[in-house]
Amino acid sequence: MTQPFLSTTSRNIPLQKGRVAVLFVDVQNFCLHAKGGEIRDATEDERRETLMPFIARFRAETLPKMQALQQAARKAGVEVMYTTIESLTKDGRDRSLDYKITGFNVPKGSFDAKVIDEIAPGEDEIVLPKSSSSVFVSTHIDYVLRNLGVAQLVIAGVLTDQCVESAIRDACDLGYLITQVTDACATYTQERQDASLRAIKGYCRQVTVDQLLPEFAALSTQA
Repeated sequence: MTQPFLSTTSRNIPLQKGRVAVLFVDVQNFCLHAKGGEIRDATEDERRETLMPFIARFRAETLPKMQALQQAARKAGVEVMYTTIESLTKDGRDRSLDYKITGFNVPKGSFDAKVIDEIAPGEDEIVLPKSSSSVFVSTHIDYVLRNLGVAQLVIAGVLTDQCVESAIRDACDLGYLITQVTDACATYTQERQDASLRAIKGYCRQVTVDQLLPEFAALSTQA
């Protein structure tokens, strides 16, 4: 039986067997594939100056870290979960007001809604479509995590200063201990990345993938 999770004094608690899940936020074709909707709908200047350099940097620097995190979690028997921006309808009539104002829609079942192939979910891993910035607003993730017995949530994904931050804040307020994997998160510029990491640090433990790998390895030895 899973033991009660006890920590009311610190965020710096090592991962505990049976009490942790990894969540990848919005690592999907929409924003990270050269043929994704965000790129298709952008102006030529936006593609050249911001979006394509971001994708190139993500694939060179962030994606290998995400893959290492995913592999370590799976090897340790840790639940790996994913959230993607995806409407419940094809025309997006159910999406949030913010998404409507922003002007993008990721249709149900579309190419844009799929997690990128490089960290594709396993056949029994959970994928939660969301239509708001925070996965805790437009999905039943809190219910699912509690059913799984999760008390610690390891978060990675994009964009660091948008949907990742939203997930961290809401999870923290709902009583989860959060570990943000800083080099497995990305946003458009280094300036935005650094500002986000500074702003959110009061809500979570911040570590790199290399710092976290020994904790995953140790899970297999825990009773």
